[in-house]
Amino acid sequence: MAEHARRKRTHYYVVYAALMVCTYLTWQIAYFDLGAFNTVAALGIAALKALLVALFFMHVRESPRLTVVVALGGLFWLGILLTLTMTDYLTRGWMT
Repeated sequence: MAEHARRKRTHYYVVYAALMVCTYLTWQIAYFDLGAFNTVAALGIAALKALLVALFFMHVRESPRLTVVVALGGLFWLGILLTLTMTDYLTRGWMT
């Protein structure tokens, strides 16, 4: 049982290190002019960080299937909201 707890603690340290690396990458991307790709890269890194937090710190990876379905449903709903927001934003007449 102690080995399992030690392995789990090691997972937390690895995920924490990955989150710190992703935070550093987000900070570094702000200094490079990648054009429109800046936003895409920053959002991609943010999505990776959110995935790591949900899977490991919120224990979605080890949860029952119902919890996974609810988490995926929340992501699906977020996608619907973002899609509707972008369709409104992109169809406005004041855009050039």
